[in-house]
Amino acid sequence: MKKLYEQDYSQWAKTMADLLASGNFTRLDIENLVEEVRDLSKRERDHLLSSLRLILHHLLKWDYQSHKRSRSWQNAIGRERDDIRLYLEDSPSLSRYLDNPSCYLLKIGSKQVKNSLAKSKMTLFLYKNLAFFILTLVLNE
Repeated sequence: MKKLYEQDYSQWAKTMADLLASGNFTRLDIENLVEEVRDLSKRERDHLLSSLRLILHHLLKWDYQSHKRSRSWQNAIGRERDDIRLYLEDSPSLSRYLDNPSCYLLKIGSKQVKNSLAKSKMTLFLYKNLAFFILTLVLNE
């Protein structure tokens, strides 16, 4: 089964699902199954952080490129806010990534944040102290 995992992930996943459904646990590729299950949480986290990153990016553009504002930016912000609500509804434990907003906002928007800090001459210290406010802005309409 390990060879199948490396050669055809999709077929491997189908085979593992079929084996689980039929109760044939002895043939399962446990090592790779464990790895995949652990990665599920990371994928969910990455979806959440990706939405936060996109919102932050568009809000920064909204503020610093006001002459280029467009409905598509508004639509993207609204869509990603809706997606975040769905992610948190489906997986409430993802909210732990919102508990330390300065850490994650700096991580997800490091390039955008650095650019906006440079343009606004805002200090990193001030940014970190405003992180909760920024997260509220990102998540709320």
